[in-house]
Amino acid sequence: MQLEGQVAIITGAAKGMGGAITRALAAEGANLFLAARQIEPIEELANQLREAGHSAQALSIDVTDETQVKSLVQTTLDVYGGRIDILVNVAGITGPIETPVWEIEYDDYMAVITANILGTFLPIKHVMPTMIEQRSGRIVNIGGTSGLRGYRYRTAYSSSKWAIRGLTRTIAIEAGPYGIAVNNVVPGIVETPRMNRLCEEKARKRGWTPDEVYDEYVEETSLRSITTPEDIANAVVFAASERSRNMTGQDIIVDGGWMI
Repeated sequence: MQLEGQVAIITGAAKGMGGAITRALAAEGANLFLAARQIEPIEELANQLREAGHSAQALSIDVTDETQVKSLVQTTLDVYGGRIDILVNVAGITGPIETPVWEIEYDDYMAVITANILGTFLPIKHVMPTMIEQRSGRIVNIGGTSGLRGYRYRTAYSSSKWAIRGLTRTIAIEAGPYGIAVNNVVPGIVETPRMNRLCEEKARKRGWTPDEVYDEYVEETSLRSITTPEDIANAVVFAASERSRNMTGQDIIVDGGWMI
């Protein structure tokens, strides 16, 4: 097992990609601390993992609240003997869909920026002192292909994912001298309930069917294949393990060839 005995914090840990990432890290032997706003899904997943013989704890937090993030980090240190080896930042929201910039409400825009950028920054800020003391660590952010090119009618989301790339690269420079790698796994469209909602909303605004929107996504990929949560989880395990030993500040794109 690639991550046996290592301690990992995962934000947004239960649903969609987060659940797949959590299970993949557990399968590789990591001791897990699951964090999300809604406690029931992460407690249920933590219970399932413990029944399967894995080590998993759960805590309800808002990743945009610095006090709560501090509490998450300290609780993890208390439970797992003072170490944090891996941080995976999955928590985030999509915001307005199929909405031109001039129709986006201020509060809707700021909700996305706050959740996706501040909610990535704060966990990194507060695990860094422990990783610096250890002189080791792996931080994996979840970006998006809308942070690699312009994305029509998704101004808020695209802005936030471009920012994640900037955070990743800048923090990688600062963290590198301490043996800490920081990378950005970049999904394309992923087969999750969130994708279903995206297809439904796009279809409603375009006068299409959800299946037509889905097929459009498929046709835009080179492999004619939609990414699964497990595809993303495999990339996260790689970025969190010694197999990516000499990689940092990188975008690891998993999108079926949408960007090429």
